[in-house]
Amino acid sequence: MVSAVGSTGGHLGSGLGVVELTVALHYVFNTPDDKLVWDVGHQAYPHKILTGRRERMRTLRQGGGLSGFTKRSESEYDPFGAAHSSTSISAALGFAIANKLSGAPGKGIAVIGDGAMSAGMAYEAMNNARAAGNRLVVILNDNDMSIAPPVGGLSAYLARLVSSRPFLELRELAKRISRHLPEALHVAARKTDEFARGMAMGGTLFEELGFYYVGPIDGHNLDHLIPVLENVRDAAEGPCLIHVVTQKGKGYAPAEAAADKYHGVQKFNVVTGEQVKGPAGPPSYQNVFGDALAKLADSDERIVAITAAMPSGTGVDRFAKAHPERTFDVGIAEQHAVTFAAGLAAQGMRPFCAIYSTFLQRAYDQVVHDVAIQNLPVRFAIDRAGLVGADGATHAGSFDVTYLASLPNMVVMAPADEAELVHMTYTAACHDEGPIAFRYPRGGGTGVALPAVPERLEIGKGRVVRGSEKGGKVAILSLGTRLAEALKAAETLEAKGLATTVADLRFAKPLDEALIRRLAASHEVVLTIEENAIGGLGAHVLTLASDAGLLDAGLKIRTLRLPDAFQDQDSPDRQYDQAGLNAPHIVECVLKALRWNEAVSEARA
Repeated sequence: MVSAVGSTGGHLGSGLGVVELTVALHYVFNTPDDKLVWDVGHQAYPHKILTGRRERMRTLRQGGGLSGFTKRSESEYDPFGAAHSSTSISAALGFAIANKLSGAPGKGIAVIGDGAMSAGMAYEAMNNARAAGNRLVVILNDNDMSIAPPVGGLSAYLARLVSSRPFLELRELAKRISRHLPEALHVAARKTDEFARGMAMGGTLFEELGFYYVGPIDGHNLDHLIPVLENVRDAAEGPCLIHVVTQKGKGYAPAEAAADKYHGVQKFNVVTGEQVKGPAGPPSYQNVFGDALAKLADSDERIVAITAAMPSGTGVDRFAKAHPERTFDVGIAEQHAVTFAAGLAAQGMRPFCAIYSTFLQRAYDQVVHDVAIQNLPVRFAIDRAGLVGADGATHAGSFDVTYLASLPNMVVMAPADEAELVHMTYTAACHDEGPIAFRYPRGGGTGVALPAVPERLEIGKGRVVRGSEKGGKVAILSLGTRLAEALKAAETLEAKGLATTVADLRFAKPLDEALIRRLAASHEVVLTIEENAIGGLGAHVLTLASDAGLLDAGLKIRTLRLPDAFQDQDSPDRQYDQAGLNAPHIVECVLKALRWNEAVSEARA
């Protein structure tokens, strides 16, 4: 695994932490008949190696290669695709119940990390697990010692003891006897059993949710793991939770020594562990946002930042260095993050909820019900908007313009570059009239100079960056960072004699209707471009054109957007080519709209 990830980059520390656990699970359980579900899936590289994909490991996260997460279409050993957190217990419960109803012998086995257990969905699933009986096994992979008492020989012995068949048979006999006792004594006996095992091993919370708790045990010791797993496999008890303590980065010295345990890495030298760094480029959008927000908070004590377990990924860590008391990492709990922000806003604070686009999907009901309906001024800083390269479809921010711009009261912005991001962060801070969102992509900016003083943008107003509103052949309406490609396309079209105007709309909602009407009236073709799925900017412009009767005058409108498909992992450049969002695609679309090639051919004839 170290060798493969060294050549491709990807998630390393989490997989190293479960090598022994992976071996033990496949040894003890009858996969793929027993359904093994890895939460998130970024720790499943050892699982892939053991399940027929060893020779393809150097294609990880590359176009046409293996996914960086579990994927149903990849292998029968991946029964459930996952790349978002805290779904494994629900899925494994589904497999367990389906097998129970159909009489099939397989179990459902969920491997979930202690971080993922911070999400409410995990407990919702556990609360319904009793119906699965002994067909459901949950492995709590605790690699942060966040809830684990010390582990060692005694705890391993206790785990083997309480999961063993003789102990369970004796316990079942005692339970049957106690049922014939008076009710008060029966309840007392049950509570004594729970209390005794809780004192010895912990796990009282899980017991209350209906699980038989075993652990904690050393997740790197096969002599401890295998007997316990075998006992649980053969147990007649109900759903069981095994508490396994592991160490991220285990077995690879550079990862063990690193603060982040090499959670996510670039390509690296396997011998030294040194990661291969590309040439220094412009600052990333996430860092530009974090720095801009921290600077604004210096003079505005109402500004607070909220993130859902992604402080460094969203730039909130930079805000936290300057304003730790106003920084809140709520864990993997996006729903809570949004409603928490709504409460802050209702009390006069200026909360910025910084969440990846793909993760904000998990809190959509809260965005609608708790924020938009109440018109509360929550600021949504939406990172990783658009395509995300090697992380693929599960992490692409393809839908946020669509699902936000359809909401009443919502303002939706997208910066064309990092300077615009600074302006939009300031604009959001000043906007107290209702909710406002701004989306920006993964990675580095364009290299433009950042403004020393941010500008408050007028809500719903775009700008013309090339050409003239007064007249031309083609008008390109861009939203977000595809503006650079729109400008390249304009140069090509101008060289063909087609006067082209390029507008940066800045806002998907509210639209700059006046600007769009002027451009529609003075150009033959209007083309929209956005890094978002159908239903976004293009749909809103078409609706405006239909409502205003602009199409009656013969106006040609074309929309470029992400395809109606989930794009697999690949390099960003190839993904944009596949999506048809580069300059040549813009030019081709315009020429087809004008039937320009046919006209040239007729003239030559």
